Amino acid sequence: MFKKLQQLRLKYPFLKIIWNRYFLVLLFFLVWILFLDNYSYLDHRVLNKEIDELEANKKYYKDEITADSIKIKRLQNPDMIEKYAREKYFMKKDSEDIYIIEFEDDLHNEESNKDF
Repeated sequence: MFKKLQQLRLKYPFLKIIWNRYFLVLLFFLVWILFLDNYSYLDHRVLNKEIDELEANKKYYKDEITADSIKIKRLQNPDMIEKYAREKYFMKKDSEDIYIIEFEDDLHNEESNKDF
């Protein structure tokens, strides 16, 4: 068996490098670090993706908080509360009539969205 390995080494010079003990130790170390360790490269990739996703969520929510705080400051004014109620909830005074105008383009967009 050992003679056959020696013959293979002589026939294929790259096997001499592969059977070198330093190369084997280095190979074992790389496999250990990349796949088997608790802090392996694969685990780090997954954790880095989660961190990036969480940072994106954090940025989104901070932007939403600032936008909402601006809206809240605007709604401190009674005139703005009335304007907001009229625009969003179609509220009106007793002596007023409200007419909702729909354009043809809007109707076509709604019909195309219903297909999905």
